[in-house]
Amino acid sequence: MKLLTYRIGDKVSFGVLADDGVIDGVEVLGGEAASVRELLERGLTDRLERLSAGRAATHSLAEIEYLPPVPDPAKILCVGVNYVDHREETGHVDKPEHPTVFSRFADTQVGHEQPVVHPPNTRQLDYEGEVAIVIGRHVSVIETDADARAAIAGLACYNDLSVRDWQLHNSQWLPGKNFRGVGSFGPHLVTLDEFDDLGSVRLTTRVNGELLQDATLDQLVFDFTAILGYITGFTSLAPGDVIATGTPGGIGLAANPPRFLVPGDVTEIEVSGVGVLRNDIVAAPEGVR
Repeated sequence: MKLLTYRIGDKVSFGVLADDGVIDGVEVLGGEAASVRELLERGLTDRLERLSAGRAATHSLAEIEYLPPVPDPAKILCVGVNYVDHREETGHVDKPEHPTVFSRFADTQVGHEQPVVHPPNTRQLDYEGEVAIVIGRHVSVIETDADARAAIAGLACYNDLSVRDWQLHNSQWLPGKNFRGVGSFGPHLVTLDEFDDLGSVRLTTRVNGELLQDATLDQLVFDFTAILGYITGFTSLAPGDVIATGTPGGIGLAANPPRFLVPGDVTEIEVSGVGVLRNDIVAAPEGVR
């Protein structure tokens, strides 16, 4: 099942992607859940899937504005340098003992086909295609693959866009990862039952149609179980929490010469079994920083 959050006019809702558009989840469930996060919190995913079967779409895709599948996660945690080729291109030779984890804020996220505003105080905006995990239940301990699968509601595409000069001001990456609206998430959340072999899931990044990143999840340094096991060692996770699992080699910073994003560029992050997350890079309005 593909879940999405969307806006029509002033109304924000969530629903199920259908062949002919979107089935409104609030309507189907009779108001039992008002958001994807609440749907997961209340354990209503299976009920929504069952009740949505055979229904006609409530809205066409042309009517809606995509929002991040979970616009209001309590936590967004991101894993850095988590593919072998990305570690090599950034000078990280040895495999680390533990994952590198940092945080994002919810207001850094935009949805599919929403513009990413290029910050005016940088010339080093970089793409980072990633696979995002969305948590489906309250968890405090992850030890096995079975634990991890039980904790994950589903997967989505993520563009963990980085403002490189701000990221590299010091050893803490927080500033370069948290410019408002500079990070995209979507187009929808695909429930984990749609994936039999996670290792074969393919992630690609294109800029203006040019393929720049290409990897499968079996190339992760720390797989989903290791990531969630480490994170639950220091914090609990809740329904709707988002974990961006790392970007493969091919980032703009590592190109020769470096290839950073500029207004007019179009990024596309594609994850097999999920879809394509597309965003235009646009200039900031005059006077905005």
